[in-house]
Order: sequence, then structure tokens, then C-alpha cells
Amino acid sequence: MFAQILTPPYIPFVFSFLIMVGIGLIEVVGLGLGHLDLDGDGPPDAGDSVLGWLGLGGELPILIWLTSLLGCFTLTGMAVQQTATALSGEPLHQGLATGVALLVGVVLNTFAANGLARVMPGFETTVVSTDDLLRRRGTILEGTARRGSPARAKVVDHHGQAHFVMVEPHEDEDAIAAGETALLVRREGKLFFAMPDRPAFLNPI
Repeated sequence: MFAQILTPPYIPFVFSFLIMVGIGLIEVVGLGLGHLDLDGDGPPDAGDSVLGWLGLGGELPILIWLTSLLGCFTLTGMAVQQTATALSGEPLHQGLATGVALLVGVVLNTFAANGLARVMPGFETTVVSTDDLLRRRGTILEGTARRGSPARAKVVDHHGQAHFVMVEPHEDEDAIAAGETALLVRREGKLFFAMPDRPAFLNPI
């Protein structure tokens, strides 16, 4: 069986399975690395469109939806090839099997994605706005943050998720070294400005 699925008629579904596993690993690692941009919600107006019919109505994260689609495509493709082999003695051509599996997989994923969205009502509560990180403390991970020379910092939101942002001191004369904490007080685009958690007279020279 293992040798059979490595033959050309099964290759698209093997690749699909590997991609699905890869996304799963990214999601697991992402639990420790913070919120991933790819894991955002679908378009807010998708509910009444084709995207809404496909299950991207804004309630299911894109990576979860994509993993579900890959799973439906893989299972459908394997079933199609196994059925064809049982009936005719050999699997379908790779291209034909891929087309059939894609069409059926998309339909199956519509039901799967909508079902997942219903049983995961609380998932969206872990997604925070960038502005929600303001008035929270971050820890400088490497380098020293100075005006014009931001450093990478780790900030934990109220859900306990870690976010990694670029930080500069709020005051021109301040410098925040690696390992120090600072309060995020304002944001300009993706750049945060922070006040160090120490008396000003202890600033490094």
C-alpha cells in the first residue's frame, strides 16, 4: 500500500497531505510564537458571497480553512484512486483524479468548514487588535532600542499570547537594552514607542 501511494497517480494527494501536516506544525509552533498574520479571519463581507459559501465567512481562520480543504482533497483523491483501482484494476490518470478530487473536495470542505465554524465560536476571542498591545509591557529580546534604531520586543496580550513587535523609546534620550521591560505608550504603523521601567537617571550612556 505504501509503495502504491508513491506512484504518479497518487503524488498530488501525497503532496497535499504533506502540506497539511506542515501547516499543522506551523500552527503548533505558532502557539508559542504568537499570532500569525496568515491566521487572520476571512473578509468581513464574505458571508453573502462565494467566499461565504466556501466557508470563509469571517468566522473561521484562514489556516484552519486551508487545512480542512487539503484534508478533504487528500481523502477524496485517495478514495477516487482506490475505487478506480478496485473497478478497473488501475488508478485514474493523475490529472483526471486531481480534477475530480478538487471538485468534490471543495464541496465537502464547504460543509466541514461551516461545521468547524459552528463548533469553534470562541476562537475569535484570541485575536487582538494591534492597538490592544498599547499600555502593556514588553521585554526587549536583542540589541538596544534607541530612537531611529528599534529593537525586537516580546509582548504578551491579555489572552496569554506572545506578540513580537519593533520598539523605540518614547523619549529621544532613552535607551532600552536587551532583557529590560518597557511600557508601550503609542504606535506609528507597525512601530511601537515605549517608556522603560526604570528611573530616567539610570539610563545607559
